[in-house]
Amino acid sequence: MLTEYLYEESFFGGTPPLSELTGYFLCIFAGLVFSLITTIFYWLGENYADIKRTSEQFNTAGRSVKTGLTAAVIVSQWTWAATLLQSSNVAWQYGVSGPFWYASGASIQVLLFGIIAIEIKRKAPKAHTVCELVKARWGTTAHITFLIFSFLASIIVTSMLLLGGAATMNALTGMNIYWASFLIPWGTMIYTMTGGLGATFLASYIHTAIIFIILVVFVYTIYIKAYSSDAVYDMLQTTVSYTDAECDAIFSTSAGVTFRNNDEASSTYACGAVKDNYDGSYLTMLSLQGFIFGVINVIGNFGTVFVDQSYWQSAIAATPQSAHKGYLLGGVVWFTIPFALATSLGLASTALQLPITAEEAGNGLVPPAVATHLYGSSGAMMIAIMLFMAIVSTGSAEAIAVASLCSYDIYREYLNPEATGKEILGVTQKTVAVFCISSGLLSCVLFWLGLGLGWVYLFMGIVIGSAVIPLWNMMMWKDANGTGAVIAAFSGQISAIIVWIVVAASLEGEVTIASLGGNYPMLAGNLVAIFFSGFIHFTYSKMFPQNYDWKSMQDIKLVDEDLSGLGAELYVTEELEHAYEWIFKWGTGLTVLFVIVWPALSLPEGVFSKSYFAFWVFISIMWGFCAAAVIIVLPVYESWDTISKVLKGLMGKKDAGASAGGAGQPAGGEYLKWNYGVKDSVDEEHAKEKFGPDREFPQDEFDAMKDENGFITRVQFMKLWQPTPTTAGTST
Repeated sequence: MLTEYLYEESFFGGTPPLSELTGYFLCIFAGLVFSLITTIFYWLGENYADIKRTSEQFNTAGRSVKTGLTAAVIVSQWTWAATLLQSSNVAWQYGVSGPFWYASGASIQVLLFGIIAIEIKRKAPKAHTVCELVKARWGTTAHITFLIFSFLASIIVTSMLLLGGAATMNALTGMNIYWASFLIPWGTMIYTMTGGLGATFLASYIHTAIIFIILVVFVYTIYIKAYSSDAVYDMLQTTVSYTDAECDAIFSTSAGVTFRNNDEASSTYACGAVKDNYDGSYLTMLSLQGFIFGVINVIGNFGTVFVDQSYWQSAIAATPQSAHKGYLLGGVVWFTIPFALATSLGLASTALQLPITAEEAGNGLVPPAVATHLYGSSGAMMIAIMLFMAIVSTGSAEAIAVASLCSYDIYREYLNPEATGKEILGVTQKTVAVFCISSGLLSCVLFWLGLGLGWVYLFMGIVIGSAVIPLWNMMMWKDANGTGAVIAAFSGQISAIIVWIVVAASLEGEVTIASLGGNYPMLAGNLVAIFFSGFIHFTYSKMFPQNYDWKSMQDIKLVDEDLSGLGAELYVTEELEHAYEWIFKWGTGLTVLFVIVWPALSLPEGVFSKSYFAFWVFISIMWGFCAAAVIIVLPVYESWDTISKVLKGLMGKKDAGASAGGAGQPAGGEYLKWNYGVKDSVDEEHAKEKFGPDREFPQDEFDAMKDENGFITRVQFMKLWQPTPTTAGTST
């Protein structure tokens, strides 16, 4: 142990590295400033890039999001507080297997959801929510059932975000945990209420860029600047070489009295051989507990992707050409966050033998401890910023997800079936406000019960995992039965809870929070949730097949007939079938690579050699640097037309094509460009501008077509315009 930590009973037991004022600054002022920046950017898009404020735009971002931004959004939504904190906890516990199983076990769901994303485009292009799809196919009972599961998913994810975030803010700044739980989500409320899904996507990109920049800094510091893979390797080998007596001596008072007690989480440290790891080493994939965590991670995270409305909403928002690619790229890029971050910060915590207790690790405090050791208060601030970005990004996605469920699946479905776009928009905005203000309540309850981030992370699959296979079957299997789906979802959940409790009682002789949080009870509950549910739904559907024709999904009603992002040229059957084949091949292929091939190739190595570990670290570094470059640059490159349009607008220049030449009609190529993608809706000003001074504007026809906001769709405009041939080379 480093001499500066001698006699310390815990890393954060003393004075926090940052002031309490810093905590309140991040939670309140920084959140408001970030909301203001995001709101300004979205306002610029509205005024200079033809982004319109309608209910469809608010909840689906106009179904026009491209590959790079879709990927950035997926990375941002999937980067929870747990991604940054819990991944290093399992590295602290199990060694190299922890970061790998966290990354692989939680990235494959995103890869496979790409298949669902393209199926939504093929079978239900006008959908707004996952529960809308359930209602269209299986009716009211199933709709209410999966509405409950969707709300559970969003509530668990949000409370877990705040659980880890508030604990870290408390450790870094001394800020009151309960105040942190309530204040953190307030900053997201402003821009989410103002811009909806589009503003959330813009914020998600900025969050993702900041997270990756800080990640690269930490990886570079540990393996290139401060230490090396060989140095970390030697220190890890030293850590496991200590006997119990030597560990007691290391963690003792100045009088030589040990405070190490492996029966209490507050007095357990990373010292000596690792239980259930091959040769007691941190440097091996042969880790029983690491593998069990991996299985729980896989199953639990299927629930938080496939049952979470925010992922269905991101798929709905993407263009048909981008949905599947965005999810695949997002999954591959996201992999590096827990893998590279925990391979650096997590392993460094045990290599350096920082006095981090098991209780602190379980609360997600491994990264803040290492960052504080490396950079002092600056390191603590970087972790705080990184964490804040993750929380507000995913939090805003969950807020708009819950708001969409409330507005489309409760308000429009049961309270006001003829609701206008304006009414739905109002309900959505009010729901965002209520959710953001009240979302800290459950995390406070979890704190009060003494449940840490790691406990809740393992538990979530037991609660929502039983809904995964029925929802997959809904989009993939024509014979999937609705009644069977309802029975499977509830039976799987109830059975999982029973098995979870029984296993804990039989292994520990009692049912307590500690016994229920063990790996074996959690494993049993998670397995029963997903597989028993799947068995019931498969059996029932075989007995009573639905033989569904997908028509009712295709007939889902739009609001105010806003056809944004629904042009026929975007939904060519052959292209969608090719996209399905592509994502199925790459999604399943990468899944097999991540959970079978890669670990199988690492098992024969046993305890990693120094050169093998160096190669392992090299992969994490290169993956991290390349992923950062792609996810920061690609969205900007793909959106450059929109960005340049905003810049020209700010400089007072009209975009090419904005002024009419000749008869006010663009030449052939420009006509097609305008018709196929530049504008999805048109107001009177732009319509008259396109007609030009030499053509009479059909005012009566326009007035008859326009919606309450004064817009007509692109298709309606083309009917009005009826262009005539023009001379080649005429400019617009």
